[in-house]
Amino acid sequence: MGRLRIGARGSKLSRAQTQMVVEMLLERVPGLEIEVVPITTAGDRLPPERRRAVDGKTAFTGDIQSLLLSGEVDAAVHSMKDVSVEPKNGLKIAATPPRGDPRDVLVSVHGVKLGDLRAGAAVGTSSLRRRAQLLNLRRDLTIVDLHGNVESRIERMDRLHLDAVVLAAAGVERISESRRVSQFFSTEEMVPAVGQATLAVEVREGDADTGKIIATIDDRKTGVESRCERAFARRVGGDCFVPVGAYAQLDGGLLTVSGMIASPDGKELLRRTMSSTSNDAEALGRKLGEEMLQQGGEKILRGLVA
Repeated sequence: MGRLRIGARGSKLSRAQTQMVVEMLLERVPGLEIEVVPITTAGDRLPPERRRAVDGKTAFTGDIQSLLLSGEVDAAVHSMKDVSVEPKNGLKIAATPPRGDPRDVLVSVHGVKLGDLRAGAAVGTSSLRRRAQLLNLRRDLTIVDLHGNVESRIERMDRLHLDAVVLAAAGVERISESRRVSQFFSTEEMVPAVGQATLAVEVREGDADTGKIIATIDDRKTGVESRCERAFARRVGGDCFVPVGAYAQLDGGLLTVSGMIASPDGKELLRRTMSSTSNDAEALGRKLGEEMLQQGGEKILRGLVA
C-alpha cells in the first residue's frame, strides 16, 4: 500500500495522540506502513518567556510544518489548539479525527474541588483563558504561571507547593492520568480553548495520495465544530496570549457555538451562545465573533494592549 512518514512532537502527550492516529490509519488502510518521526520544536527548546517572540502557536508547529513542506515527512499530527487559525501556505488540514473530551479539569493536591480549596489557594496555569475564568469563579485565588507539558505540570504542582493545576481533560486522559482529576469543569463554567481536544492531521496541498489516505480518519462532526470555533477566533483575533475561548457542538442539523472574551483578571467576562441550522459553520463562528465584539468584546480586547 505504501509508506507514510508522520511528524510529531516528542512529548508523552504528542506520542500518545500520534499513536491514536496511527492505529486509526492502520485499521482503515490495511497494509499501510507508517514511520513516526519525532521532531523537537522551538516551543520544546525555548523557555516559556521566549515563545512569544516566535508566536505562541508557531512555536509548537513551525518546525514540523517546515519539514512537511520540504518533503521530509508526509503528514503531521498537531493538537488543533496549537495550529494557527491563519492557513499555512502549501499545507492543509486533511483530517480531524473524532474529538476527545473538550472540558478543562482541576487536579488538586488533596483531591478537592475548586470551591473547597483554601482561601487564597495557589492554582497553576499558563493559559490566560483559564486564568480569567478561574478568577471570575473565585476572586481570592492566587494564579501561578505554570508552563510545560501535562505530566511536568502535574509533577511540579507538589514541588512548587501549589494547591492545584488546571489542565485539558483530553490531555490528562491521553497520558493515562485521569485518576488525578478532582473536578471536571462544565463548558459553561469554563469555555474551552478553540480546538481543545481536537487533533489536526496536516499534509501538503499538492500531495493527493497522502491526502486521500489521511482523509479516511476524518470525522465530519469534529471538522464542522472546529471550523466554527476557528472562524470565531479569526474574527476576534484570539490566540494563546488572549483570554478567548469557543466551543461548538453539532447535534443533528443544529450547530451551536459559545464564545468567551475576558480581561486577564476575570473582572470583565463576556459569554454568548448562538445557533444555526445553516451548513456554513464558518459563517456562524464569524457572526458570533462580530456580535461579541460589538457587545463589549472589542473594548475588553483593547484594554489588553492599552
